[in-house]
Amino acid sequence: MFVHGVGKPREAKTELEEWRAALTVGARAAGHSRKAAELLDGGAVDIHFAYYGDLFFPGAAPDNEAVAPALAGPDEDEELRELLLDMVDEQLEAPRDDRQAQALRVTRNKLAPTGEEQGPGSLARQVLVGANSLFAVPGLRTFGGWLSAGVMKRDLHQVRRYLARKETDEAGLSLDRRIRARVATELDPVGPTVVVAHSLGTVVAFETLHVHSAPVPLFVTLGSPLGMRTAVRPRVRPQPVQTPEQVGRWLNFWDRDDFVTGGTELALCIASNAASVGPVSTRVDSDGLNVHPAVKYLAQPAVAGPLIEALDAVTVA
Repeated sequence: MFVHGVGKPREAKTELEEWRAALTVGARAAGHSRKAAELLDGGAVDIHFAYYGDLFFPGAAPDNEAVAPALAGPDEDEELRELLLDMVDEQLEAPRDDRQAQALRVTRNKLAPTGEEQGPGSLARQVLVGANSLFAVPGLRTFGGWLSAGVMKRDLHQVRRYLARKETDEAGLSLDRRIRARVATELDPVGPTVVVAHSLGTVVAFETLHVHSAPVPLFVTLGSPLGMRTAVRPRVRPQPVQTPEQVGRWLNFWDRDDFVTGGTELALCIASNAASVGPVSTRVDSDGLNVHPAVKYLAQPAVAGPLIEALDAVTVA
């Protein structure tokens, strides 16, 4: 089962084919050409794509540049600022070079200025100024894949909106519950499911698996924000944060240039389950621009290799 992350509305079928194709590329690079063809194209594996993007943009057509509903207010502004600060702080721990480090420090000062009196609307202005400053940091525009600061804010707002546990529907179900329900329906209720989640989808899948009873022999997370120390991790449920009990192995992959990734060593902040299974993080380095998309990760042999091996083991069993 694939679980997508942030972004504009998309066609689930098209996205599934793109993820499958990228995984095939990675599998071939890992030396699993024949096995990949059998599993991914030969019908040996039942592949599902858990799509929930439309819940963020009610009524929007796929593949447009929809804008998220406005949810103005000091709480929302503060949550988005925390998310931006987490992104900056993670990058400051290992900046690419001195130029990027200096730009990140400037951005941080704009997001959290000192010695200023906070008047009405000042927090909203800080978020706006900080977002534009962060977008100008060397490497972010090209490697983060955002076409504008507005698109970046739209995508990051989705993380904030999910964790806010609000936006209830007529049945009283909050946005996050409706999203997890979509994902849960794609899981095998009895047999094993290998779960591959990306970006915000790693948070969604993590929470969904905590109430899933069937085995998950492998949980793969790509570009995950689960380690963000202020904006994400304290808001994830359940607390304390630990590996879901049904997960038999957890592989987490991150790219140094992926600004959405929060924390490279999830094992330091996420406890193991009763079977002593915890996240094992591996760095991958994608060439070219825009490293955050799931297809960039799936095309990596380090990601595709163990994933194909796990799928093969499940089909043999």
